Amino acid sequence: MSDPTSDFFAGLARRGREPMLQRTSGTLRFDLADGGEVEHWYVTIRKGDLTIARGEDEADCVVVADKELFDRLASGTTNAMAAALRGVVAPTGDLELIIQ
Repeated sequence: MSDPTSDFFAGLARRGREPMLQRTSGTLRFDLADGGEVEHWYVTIRKGDLTIARGEDEADCVVVADKELFDRLASGTTNAMAAALRGVVAPTGDLELIIQ
């Protein structure tokens, strides 16, 4: 069975470079609660170059969400802006990174 969250981050890793982010550098950490566990996904952007890892390192922007919700966000069945407005996705830090 496919995991939309893992597929989403694997897709980012396969890209390796995102031309629209060529002027962007920073780090994002996604903390996704799944029952009693928390998955940590770490995204590094260096002038458009993307690196994906698993880890709890400090990040410029941290996004906290329920794993089930993030699965829906990653698969496109839930709108990220609507989720943020409802307060079910909680980004902190450099919000410009998550907007981009």
